[in-house]
Amino acid sequence: MTDVLRRGRASLAFSFFAQGAAFALLVTRIPAIQDRYGVSDALLPVFLAAVPILAGVGSVTTEQLVKRIRPSRLLRWSQPVVLLALLGVGAGDSMVELAVALGVFGLAVGALDASMNMLGVSLQRTYGRSIMLSFHAAYSLGGIIGASLAWVGAHWHLALWVSYLPVAAVLLPTVLVGSRWYVDGDAGPVKEDTGGEAGPLVFKLLLPLCLVMTFAYIGDSTVSNWSAKYLQDVLGSSEQLATVPYNVYMVTTLLGRAIGDVGVRRFGAVAVVRLGALVAALGFAVVAVAPGAWVGMLGFTLLGLGLCVLVPQTFAAAGRLFPGASDAAIARLNIFNYVGFLIGSPLVGALGDAWTYRGAMLVPMVLVLVTLVYARSFAPQPDRYGGGHERPRTADVGRGSNGL
Repeated sequence: MTDVLRRGRASLAFSFFAQGAAFALLVTRIPAIQDRYGVSDALLPVFLAAVPILAGVGSVTTEQLVKRIRPSRLLRWSQPVVLLALLGVGAGDSMVELAVALGVFGLAVGALDASMNMLGVSLQRTYGRSIMLSFHAAYSLGGIIGASLAWVGAHWHLALWVSYLPVAAVLLPTVLVGSRWYVDGDAGPVKEDTGGEAGPLVFKLLLPLCLVMTFAYIGDSTVSNWSAKYLQDVLGSSEQLATVPYNVYMVTTLLGRAIGDVGVRRFGAVAVVRLGALVAALGFAVVAVAPGAWVGMLGFTLLGLGLCVLVPQTFAAAGRLFPGASDAAIARLNIFNYVGFLIGSPLVGALGDAWTYRGAMLVPMVLVLVTLVYARSFAPQPDRYGGGHERPRTADVGRGSNGL
């Protein structure tokens, strides 16, 4: 049984890694995609917005599908679709082909993100201790490697399909083989709404976590979309130095997630989330008042260390809050990942143009601080044993997707 859990954890971690690499390869080569297909600056935001919108549709659809299909099966088939869609983005010739590839990518990513986190939460419940941050650390590592491969492709002026094909050729068969060891854990079937009251009641309980998820991704998208421009235009750095903050942010995100589970086990999720929110808010404050580029980079470093714990712990908290319907809770919560992504970049851009970019950085700072108000939502929920801790429940541990 221990071997089943270990294989399940390792295979799921690799799935997170592969998704991080695939997503980084897409978003870091957007200028090359725009050039290849002749997408105008006016039309580009439409394409970019379509991906998270369709991902939200995919997440909603996943909530319905898991009533009949195990999350492990959805993950097994959605991840290859994401990789093939990525290859399609690089290999197409017309704008219609780009639209189709990005549409498929978005829908599959929604199913992939939801099912990955469903498995992560149920596996953590089975383990009986915090392991969720380790999965997101694997995602961050994949993002770093994917971004590095994208830099190589851009540096050597490689065609998009040349950059994407080796990655898809390696990851696709590997994730298919690894999917044999996914473990669905003990998450129960989704509860149907009864009497027209359970649905609204569940959403009201989930709403604080939805807000935290949105604010965390507003902060994340602020860094990914505006760090380079902010350092160069506001803090006066060189073009080369302006590329550093996001790389530093990704590395500190990886480091924070690599050690975050230890902090949760020792001090509890509430304390870790509060500390993460305070560190992230401090990072935004440092960025807003930074006199120069190096102090600005210190602020982005703090942002990586603070924001990195919020999203994994929000998924874990949803699983604890609704132990009998964690799949549905996670699918609904996952939608707000994309809401934050959609809001963050336009919000900061509009505030920067209307006010100042220094002032714009204070808005995600305030939003992240709102997490402190909802920190108690991350507390362990009383279980049927009368305690407040997660306990391993092994009745279904052997039910991996390969029938072990």
